[in-house]
Amino acid sequence: MNAGDIAWVLVSSALVLFMTPGLALFYGGLVRNKNVITTMYEVVAVAFVIAIQWVLFGYSLAFGPDVGHIIGNFHFILFNHVGAAPDSNYSSTIPSVLFATFQMMFAIITPAVIVGSLAERVKFSSFLVFILLWSTIIYDPLAHWVWGAGGFLHRLGLLDFAGGTVVEIASGISGLVCAIYLGKRAGHGSPAIKAHNVPLTLIGTAILWFGWFGFNAGSALSANAVAANAFVTTNIAAAGAALTWVIVERINTGHMTLVGASAGIVSGLVAITPACGYVTVGGALVIGLIAGVICYFFSTAFKNFFGYDDALDAFGAHGIGGTWGMIATGLFATIIVNAKGGNGLFYGNSHQFLIELIGMVVAWLFSGIGTFVLLKLVDVVMGLRVSPEEEAMGLDVALHNENAYPETLTWDSASSVLESLKRAGISSNNMKLPNSTSTTIDQ
Repeated sequence: MNAGDIAWVLVSSALVLFMTPGLALFYGGLVRNKNVITTMYEVVAVAFVIAIQWVLFGYSLAFGPDVGHIIGNFHFILFNHVGAAPDSNYSSTIPSVLFATFQMMFAIITPAVIVGSLAERVKFSSFLVFILLWSTIIYDPLAHWVWGAGGFLHRLGLLDFAGGTVVEIASGISGLVCAIYLGKRAGHGSPAIKAHNVPLTLIGTAILWFGWFGFNAGSALSANAVAANAFVTTNIAAAGAALTWVIVERINTGHMTLVGASAGIVSGLVAITPACGYVTVGGALVIGLIAGVICYFFSTAFKNFFGYDDALDAFGAHGIGGTWGMIATGLFATIIVNAKGGNGLFYGNSHQFLIELIGMVVAWLFSGIGTFVLLKLVDVVMGLRVSPEEEAMGLDVALHNENAYPETLTWDSASSVLESLKRAGISSNNMKLPNSTSTTIDQ
């Protein structure tokens, strides 16, 4: 084992975990002030639910000994046989328990991204059940296919350095399906729902950018030249995407916004994720510049044309950014950067480009179809969407008895919302204010 590699992957694991509260802040600033707590709570809750799932059986399904090139077995259940000795299938220089812990952080952040598509309209308990099922039935098998020893896409030679398929496409496409299945938020479209706290979103963006160095460079699993390359390509792609996003935004709206710059940064980080350990710095800049344009289009014009309510653009940034990243890996990858990788189309290897397309399509279909089935199952058993009264009041008060801004969102204001619903003829017979007296609001 190597002390430097161990230290780097330990730090990278902490950086990736730090991205989860960063994502909570990023999303929390983008929603309306009455739904800040529930949006952030959904992201944070994923961290403790999936951490337990990962130790119980998730890691074993994803990285356990292969069964039919589809799934791992239960050899590593409860982290049995996961200890100080390295697992030669993944790294010979770090303990297997550290590799499992690093991968746990990916398993946490991936379903948390989906919150961006279903924000402000889903029951908290139903969300937790859905996420647990999604991680087990969608994420774990896909991780095995792409990264697990024996997984069929891994055997095919798919290049996905840090999660273009497993993380970005899986969460983004699943988010799109969630947005379409749940339908639009109340009040969506007129007037436009805008970010309520841009500084909060900027803080979240900064944490995500910072943590993404562990996400991407840490995926080298070693403190070496490939990690250094992944570090710098991550940074330049984020900068390039932010630049083109705000330029296109200026052309289309007449303004360059801080929210737009933040979205551009995230889009660039997403796009470079599968390619960061395989492409040159110049290639990464091109990937980022194109990502800013593509993700802006899918987060605005495309979404508006088709009319779905992807609340915080999980599909526009992660689904589309991850898709472009996989395509770009097939174009720009070169063994000059990483001898364990491969050459892409621009380096004379059309076969690698085809493999990347296959991996992309598999991730789209598996994530999309699987997510729809799971949504339907949870909806039939528990129900997914909150009531109109709860949605109008705001989920912070209605579901959690908390609010982010007590001076502007109080119990009295919640009562006022329900009285407005009453006057509008919307039933609130079963709605109770979540205070100590549990006063029923009568129709």
